[in-house]
Amino acid sequence: MNWMSALLWGFAATSVMTTLMAMSVGLGFSRMSLPLILGTMFTPDRQRAPSIGFAIHFLDGWGFAFVYGLAFESLGHATWWIGGLFGLVHGLAILAAVLPVIDGIHPRMASETTGPEPTRNLEPPGFMALNYGRATPAVTLLAHLAYGVILGAFYQIPG
Repeated sequence: MNWMSALLWGFAATSVMTTLMAMSVGLGFSRMSLPLILGTMFTPDRQRAPSIGFAIHFLDGWGFAFVYGLAFESLGHATWWIGGLFGLVHGLAILAAVLPVIDGIHPRMASETTGPEPTRNLEPPGFMALNYGRATPAVTLLAHLAYGVILGAFYQIPG
């Protein structure tokens, strides 16, 4: 495993992915703030939650860079299009499998079947995160595609 390549390009890919997702909120394409969602899992303080969530999301992105690196090495090569394919699958898994069930473990998120309560004040993402806007799936997939393309294009397999 090329640890330095995974660290370097994982940092770059995570930076781009996180920036694209934040831009989609700022530009009104989506209302899904992963830093807020992740941060409020650990604190009820909505001022501190985005900072905590940003750190968690960034560490998650960095961790996935090692998973991608292992996948590239098992294939024997890394290319931008293989990385992009991995990114699309990764993004689809997040949208279709992870976000729809996050309300079951999130202490401050309402569920699809029960409404908001005083301690559960975040809206659940729903299937494909559509509760956060119709463009949310597209921008999430685009951000994960960019993540995979960067890793696939620049990850160096040792040898």
